[in-house]
Amino acid sequence: MPDSGCVLVLNCGSSSLKFALLDPGSGEQHLGGIGESLGAAAPQLKWECRGRSHSRDLDSGTGHDALVDLLVGELLQDIPEPKADLIAVGHRVVHGGEHFAHSVLVDQKVIDAIEECAALAPLHNPAGLRGIRAAMFAFPALPQVAVFDTAFHRTLPEYAYLYALPYALYREHHIRRYGMHGISHRYVSERVAALLGKPLRETNIISAHLGNGASVTAVKNGRSVDTSMGLTPLEGLVMGTRCGDLDAGIPIHLAQSLGFDTERIDHLLNRNSGLLGISELSNDCRALERAAAGGHRGAQLALEIFCYRLAKYIAAYTVPLRRIDALVFTGGIGENSSLMRARVLQQLQHLGFALDSDRNRRTRGAEGKISAEGSPAALVIPTNEEWIIARDAADLARARS
Repeated sequence: MPDSGCVLVLNCGSSSLKFALLDPGSGEQHLGGIGESLGAAAPQLKWECRGRSHSRDLDSGTGHDALVDLLVGELLQDIPEPKADLIAVGHRVVHGGEHFAHSVLVDQKVIDAIEECAALAPLHNPAGLRGIRAAMFAFPALPQVAVFDTAFHRTLPEYAYLYALPYALYREHHIRRYGMHGISHRYVSERVAALLGKPLRETNIISAHLGNGASVTAVKNGRSVDTSMGLTPLEGLVMGTRCGDLDAGIPIHLAQSLGFDTERIDHLLNRNSGLLGISELSNDCRALERAAAGGHRGAQLALEIFCYRLAKYIAAYTVPLRRIDALVFTGGIGENSSLMRARVLQQLQHLGFALDSDRNRRTRGAEGKISAEGSPAALVIPTNEEWIIARDAADLARARS
């Protein structure tokens, strides 16, 4: 296996496929894009290469396999050697259950384990497997590497990951907190340590990954010790369409008193709640901010609840950490919404956080400190999950050789 070369990173959703071609050493991206509405009537492809943006309408019904074929047959051909010299394909897999504490080379046992965890991430794991199988067919000689969002959280102590349910449910059925967004939280942790000039093993942060899916993680001495998502991605913060934390009696009430079946409850909690459910308008934070500024009460309330819940979680995570080196905002909302960051920090003044309004307003989609001098550090760090995946894939591929 050569020391140089690139990794193709695939991140498959149920109807989307994000892709990137990266140098695993420097993180330089030579190609990146996304196919959306795959399998539907009007799928689209958008990509960037050599500093230029492109888009294309795809044939009706184009799926993940066909898009991977397009990548191989056309898009990757536009990358000059040696940048297109592939050494591995890295795959984001959301849920690895208790099977995986680290990234792994893909074989049939790994595929079987990912399938076993599909019930815990039904929108994500089957899509990840589609990408893995398509890439194995397209690149039969290349190592395929699975990088798990849950792996970073395997360091949670038992008292943090267990639910107060009969222990037999954990022992026999592995019902416990697993956490998600681990690849993002891992990148942010490493980046904060580098920015602060501290060893990762001595760095304590609270990482808030805020997007349509959202989670917050307490990282102590570089290791995840608590996180807001649970057995599934439904628990924790208010999200775009997910409710987050909920009285467990509510689904029972919906079933017994209102006649909801499990499918309807699942759709309600995962697809029609969160920012969308409260606002009755949109799950897009940008649209809600505009509507709230115009006086839309539902939008105002949705943003207020989102920020309040997040602030409560951040405050709670001072318990396992005791000392905080930085509070970090990442993800689409965390990186771009100065309004949401300001509202959260305003509710954390009792912890010493003070906002620098000018810094906060200027920081959008880029690294930056948004806290005032003398205040505990509050930072914005754009996440880079693709680089983490590329690095792990390259390391495993080279170790195999």
